[in-house]
Amino acid sequence: MNTVRIVVTGLGAAVRGLDTPDELLNPPAAGGPGTDPVGRLTGRGLRYRDRATKLAMVAGRDALASAGLTGADGELTVPSQSVGTVVSTNFGNVDTVCETVETIARDTYLGTSPMLLPATSSNVVASWLAITHSLRGANLTLCNGRTSGLDAVNWARLLVGSGRVERVLVAGVEPDNPAVRHLAPEQTEFFDGAAALVVESVESAASRGVRPLAELGPYARRAGHAGAVADVREQDPRTIGLWCVPEHPEGIGAPAPTLGAGAATAEVHDLSQLFGPSSGALGVLQCVAATAWLDSADSSGRDAGSVVLATAGTGNAGQDDAAAALILAPAGSA
Repeated sequence: MNTVRIVVTGLGAAVRGLDTPDELLNPPAAGGPGTDPVGRLTGRGLRYRDRATKLAMVAGRDALASAGLTGADGELTVPSQSVGTVVSTNFGNVDTVCETVETIARDTYLGTSPMLLPATSSNVVASWLAITHSLRGANLTLCNGRTSGLDAVNWARLLVGSGRVERVLVAGVEPDNPAVRHLAPEQTEFFDGAAALVVESVESAASRGVRPLAELGPYARRAGHAGAVADVREQDPRTIGLWCVPEHPEGIGAPAPTLGAGAATAEVHDLSQLFGPSSGALGVLQCVAATAWLDSADSSGRDAGSVVLATAGTGNAGQDDAAAALILAPAGSA
């Protein structure tokens, strides 16, 4: 069992109309389409990068800076091999893949571009994050459905806890483009954005003089939502202050009975209702929003002992496909 305490030290978000991760749970009133976060990227080499990669680059850059892992010049301030990368995305670079398939069908392989072919790899987002910031530690991509985001956060925990790396940049991203809409015709809304966080051990954060924002608690992945929630709540029965609910076609109006005592007073937020079904980005998006919520507890007057439950899956009372649950706690309280 992993006994290394893992904390969140940096946050980033690239969502249209939002300026900071603090706005994820309470976005500004809609007054227009908002500014495209990809516009915050500058420099050469962006032409051949797909939208998912660009969105992840914005969120990842902000998370690394927030964690104090990059300086004013954007260069890494720690050994490059000490930082790993884990990305969660289900649709990712599907636009590049579809374009390449169409080109081959029309013109054979002779019509393909040597610049685009490498971008058809499902690991392209994680690769570009690592290349851009010289992150030479373990590099993984998860694309296993709605639980993928929370699974990615847990894989980052395992990488740090096993000593593979000292810290990990975790990003969750999904793009909105014609290829995605073609593959998911049943959806009417689509998330277009990214969220990112940096996790590392308590000791690593202390050695760098960085203040932890939250601490990772129990995680469970089960066949149904109710089972995953019950598992983590059994391990950490403290009062739930915030519940980021899973995607659900009809929404979830109140915490399920499996949350246990004190759940009736929890704030309930459905990020998928705010930003559209977010697939592989959901779990990371929830963790970033929840960490920002926990970090603001001192100024808001909330109970500093409250923990956050982030869940991903369909939330169909245990009748859905795989579901995951993760607890986040105030830094130093787990």
